[in-house]
Amino acid sequence: MLSAETRQKLKSVSTATLSTALFKRGLRNQFIQDVSPLQFKGENMVGEAFTLRYIPAREDLNTIEVFRDRSHPQRKAVEECPPGAVMVFDSRKDARAASAGAILVSRLMMRGVAGVVTDGGFRDSPDIAALAIPAYHHRPSAPTNLTHHQALDINVPVGCGDVAVFPGDVVVGDGEGVIVIPAHLADEIATEAVEMTAFEDFVQGEVLKGRSILGLYPPTDPQTQVDYAAWRQATGR
Repeated sequence: MLSAETRQKLKSVSTATLSTALFKRGLRNQFIQDVSPLQFKGENMVGEAFTLRYIPAREDLNTIEVFRDRSHPQRKAVEECPPGAVMVFDSRKDARAASAGAILVSRLMMRGVAGVVTDGGFRDSPDIAALAIPAYHHRPSAPTNLTHHQALDINVPVGCGDVAVFPGDVVVGDGEGVIVIPAHLADEIATEAVEMTAFEDFVQGEVLKGRSILGLYPPTDPQTQVDYAAWRQATGR
């Protein structure tokens, strides 16, 4: 279960910093490929993964009438995704048809879902970009999902942008993209990333003053540690 403290920490760090923290633990493939925000709102998306898996559509099973079924997996997933979670669509990196549109994303927003991610595309993308919910996709896609996708499994392990996503994994999105943190590592990764962010902010300030990165980044010069400690005291970081 994602704690409020860890959620808040993850809202304050970048996917780049998280990627480095995960790399230190041997995890090299956690950044979802070819996915970007429709419009970054300035605050990180953070939540536990709730997934929907699409398979290639079969025409006799994917007629428009399937949406009349209240138990249709796409509709069911939208109504079951927990508040605070991130809805992750496995669209097989196929943006020829939409994973969802503005009405379904609006419903997720109104239910308190923390964000939506697909390695395919969203339709009504200008409308989704204007909503108060973080949304990430590969590119806009106007055709209905039925054209190429058949919703099948809810909240099972999926692949999204070449990343394995298990239900309950922690999903973080910023202005660059989306990264997936294994659930059991979320607390320690968040804590380490906050510390890394403070040090990187210090380093950036020093570089902008004209200081060389040698001995600074990484901090192999003993004076760097002295200067960093003084900076933290002065800034309250």
